[in-house]
Amino acid sequence: MNTRREERKRAALEKQIDENLRRVYEQETQQEVPDRFLTLLERLREQE
Repeated sequence: MNTRREERKRAALEKQIDENLRRVYEQETQQEVPDRFLTLLERLREQE
């Protein structure tokens, strides 16, 4: 019986970790690209 309880706890913990990682990733991908990176990309395109 303890094994099932431990399995459920582990599954709940893994689900929580997955949700937190997904939330952080989504927040990061919604941020705008900094101007310095856009400038760098523009310079690189000009060199081509």
